[in-house]
Amino acid sequence: MLVDVRPAPGIDPERLLTWAASAEQYSAHVLADGIRHAASARGIVVEPADDAHEEATNGVTAVIGGRRVVVGKPAYVAALAPDTTLTALEAGHAASYVAVDGRFAGALVLADGARPESRAVVRWLRAHGVERVTMLTGDARPTADAVAASVGVDEVHVDLLPAEKVHLAAMMTPRPVLMVGDGVNDAPVLAAADIGIAMGARGATAAGDAADAVVLKDSLTKVAEAVAIGRGTLRVAYVAIWIGIALSVAAMLLATTGLVPAVIGALGQEVIDLATILYALRALRGRRFDLSDPGTDVAPDAAHTAAPPRSVPVEAQ
Repeated sequence: MLVDVRPAPGIDPERLLTWAASAEQYSAHVLADGIRHAASARGIVVEPADDAHEEATNGVTAVIGGRRVVVGKPAYVAALAPDTTLTALEAGHAASYVAVDGRFAGALVLADGARPESRAVVRWLRAHGVERVTMLTGDARPTADAVAASVGVDEVHVDLLPAEKVHLAAMMTPRPVLMVGDGVNDAPVLAAADIGIAMGARGATAAGDAADAVVLKDSLTKVAEAVAIGRGTLRVAYVAIWIGIALSVAAMLLATTGLVPAVIGALGQEVIDLATILYALRALRGRRFDLSDPGTDVAPDAAHTAAPPRSVPVEAQ
C-alpha cells in the first residue's frame, strides 16, 4: 500500500507516480503491485513503454514517452542517477526510488506488511516440529525486522541477492529445508531447497515452474496444510508398509509348515497386497485442516512421529 509520494525538487508528485506506475507495470515485484494500485485509485492512466526490462531483485528500467525511467532499490537507481538521496523510513515501510534520464526524481514509500495469517502459520509450524523458521529478503533491515517481529520470526537475513539466498538455503541446517517464495527472483532458491513451495496466486511463473508445489490460493495457511498433508501421508505409508511386511512374514512362516498348498499361498499373498493397498488409501480420506488447532494433521491417525521439514526459510520481497 502506498503511504507517501516524495518527489525531488521541481518534480510534480502525480507525474512521479505516473512514471513509476508506467515502469512498474513490467515488474513482478510485490511492491510494484502497490504502486500500480495506488496510481489506479488516483485515476492515473499508465503509459506504454517503448522498451522495458527488469533486473531481478533490483528494479525495472523502461523508456516511457522518450524518457528513460528507472524504479527500484536505492543502490540500483543510484548507479544510474548519482544524485539519488535516501529517504527516511519508519519500521515496516519500504521505498521504491525513481530516476528519470539519469537524474533522481523522488521516492515512493509503501507499507510492506505481513500477511494476516503469517503469525498463526509460523506458530503452527513450530508446534509441529519445525526447529528453524528464517526470513530471507532483499529488503533493508528496518523493514525486514518489523515484519519478522510481527509474525514471530527471530532469524532474518536482509539485502540478499538471489545467489545469496541459494547459498544460505544450501548451508541451512537442520535438514530437510522447505522454502516458500513468490517472486521471479525466488526461482533459483526454490529449485535449490529440498522442498520448494511457490505462492502462485500472485507470484511469478518462474517461481511456480521451479517449485515442487504451487499454492493457488493467496494464503500461507495452505503451506501449513501442505505440510500436514505430507506428514499424514507419510504416516499412513509407513503403517501400510509394516502391515504388508508383518502379514507376509506370518504367511511365509505358515507356508514353511507345509500345511498351506501353493495355490492357497499365492492367493493369500494377493489378499495381503490388497489389504495393504486398501489401508494406504486412507491417505486420501483427510479431515478438515484447522490452523488454530496445534494438534491438527490432515490425514487420519497422523501422529507427530512423521518427520516434518525441520527448517523453513520464507522469502519476503
